[in-house]
Amino acid sequence: MLLRDAMDAKDRQILRELQRDGRLTNAELAERVHLSPSPCLRRVRNLEKAGVIDRYVAIVDRGEAGYPVTAFVQVTLARHDKEVVDAFEKRVRETPQILTCHLMTGSSDYLLQIVVAGLDAYEDFMRETLHKTPGIATINTSFVYGTVKDTVELP
Repeated sequence: MLLRDAMDAKDRQILRELQRDGRLTNAELAERVHLSPSPCLRRVRNLEKAGVIDRYVAIVDRGEAGYPVTAFVQVTLARHDKEVVDAFEKRVRETPQILTCHLMTGSSDYLLQIVVAGLDAYEDFMRETLHKTPGIATINTSFVYGTVKDTVELP
């Protein structure tokens, strides 16, 4: 049985608090979830070991960091043989402007989330990176002009 199947309400409470603030000390976390520090730390270590907690990161304000433009790009490949798919996915993994890449069902094969400094930077990204990636049949871009919700906190 996987740990995620055996997680109880206290484990979920720990995860919720860490998703809200990953810099909590163990003592602060223990206080928030009403545990003593030792059992709290043991639970956190178990969640880490099981891969439920993948890593700890800082969430950066994209605009303040110089990347105010976010685009979602749908990509359809011309062919789906291993060579084309592997080359495309390798390019995606190597490209820092691509924050996420999801393999999709539906009319496109991939959905990319891209951040850039501005529209000129987006044009450069398209001309120098995406258009030069072999095997792409179609590219469809939608720009974000507002965000209603952006969270990493799971329900």
